[in-house]
Amino acid sequence: VESSFVEEVEYDRLHESAIDGLFRDLGDPHSSLIPASSYENLRIRTEGEYGGIGLEVADRNGWVTVVSPIPNTPGARAGIRAGDQFFEIEGVPADTMVTDQAVEMLRGRPGTEVSVRMIRPGVDEPIPFTIERAEIQLRAVPFGVMLEHGIGYVPLQTFQAGSEREIATVLDSLREAEGARSLILDLRGNPGGLLDAGIAVSDLFLDVDLSIVETRGRASGQNETYSAKKPDTYPDLPIVVLVDRASASASEIVAGALQDHDRAVIVGQRTFGKGSVQTLYRLTGGDVLRLTTARWYTPVGRSIHRDSQRGVETDGQNFGISGELVTPDDVSERPEFSSIGGRLLYGGGGITPDLFVVAETLSAEETQAVGRVFRQASAFNIALFNYAVSYIHDHPELEVGYTLSDEDLDMFFETLRESATEVDEAAFIAGARFIRYHLEREIALQAWGDSGVFEQSRKYDEELASALELLRGISTQDDLIEVVEQARQSRKP
Repeated sequence: VESSFVEEVEYDRLHESAIDGLFRDLGDPHSSLIPASSYENLRIRTEGEYGGIGLEVADRNGWVTVVSPIPNTPGARAGIRAGDQFFEIEGVPADTMVTDQAVEMLRGRPGTEVSVRMIRPGVDEPIPFTIERAEIQLRAVPFGVMLEHGIGYVPLQTFQAGSEREIATVLDSLREAEGARSLILDLRGNPGGLLDAGIAVSDLFLDVDLSIVETRGRASGQNETYSAKKPDTYPDLPIVVLVDRASASASEIVAGALQDHDRAVIVGQRTFGKGSVQTLYRLTGGDVLRLTTARWYTPVGRSIHRDSQRGVETDGQNFGISGELVTPDDVSERPEFSSIGGRLLYGGGGITPDLFVVAETLSAEETQAVGRVFRQASAFNIALFNYAVSYIHDHPELEVGYTLSDEDLDMFFETLRESATEVDEAAFIAGARFIRYHLEREIALQAWGDSGVFEQSRKYDEELASALELLRGISTQDDLIEVVEQARQSRKP
């Protein structure tokens, strides 16, 4: 074509178009061509100073989708939520973007701004956000806390180098200083991270030589089984792992491995289903081919990868009180597997919990109201922050566990009005439960940080309450397995 076509052609453009067409035929949203310039910019940002807005993203149903906003980052502060889909980034339509392209546009020098428009189920029009980039610094384990009945609670926000050491340090402290006899490991909202970190965290709780995850691909070099290298560090500790629809990637490796080996009970919602392996190939001219070469499988052979078709997310159209979508509990068409100990498990992508639990959902009227509130999401979240700062100043004796009154909500409504935000009063009234929840969380965050948010939100946390109930009085993992199987049987129609 370059030498014989009747008109002169731009070879580079044809080259990129041909590869784009190849990827479209493959039907794999995770495979893409990274131009040399983009790859080099990405490398420089990774090795030097760069900023971002703190969103973990992946392709879902043909759209670049937020897997999870990282807590206390600009994206989370602006009000972007798990499940939001990018409609535009800097005015560029995102419907044909791959994840790498979106990430490149979202990153930039700290202090600069990026404008996006997001699709959110329940909201008629894309929601605009203008977000200032910042350096993103993560802690894998933000805190650990001792709960009632000798139960230790450890949240894991991401999988990075040393995550297993952070868990062990916090857990050892809870055991030695406070006598923790069982563990709730919270992977909700954890979008994953390094494969090696997922393997290392699993290795904390599995005996030597037990399989953790297997990769399978067409090329022989892509087929590998990763196993535990040392004995279970905490063999006497019954474990419940909390997951939700934003738990992805390495979170699913840990949950799947512990569930398959009957080492933990999984509570919450079906996970995201991000279980593919991408390999980078340098091409002539410096471009990089990012190609899916394998998929992850749990020890009993369940594929973590969850296939999806293009379209707006439809597997959960009920909203919890937090405003997040809730995945329905439907296992009727999923393949059945057995754990190492013979328990019934489900495949079909993602990790299906042993016990499905979700917080109380909003009514249809409340859901519509929340959709109208979301149209002003950026202004709403700025008002949340401003009101929280003012509220803390006016209530110096504030303690965890408080409840905002109707009068407090009225004052917040006036704060919204004073900020020149177009306020839908009917939506505000109908969405009072949702607004109270987020206002209490914001006040707790400003007053006490992550641990304060956790304590303040416990009254809404049905997944945590279920985990505590399962572990009450439990001394061994076998006892815990028996209790959860009884709970599952009691829920059958």
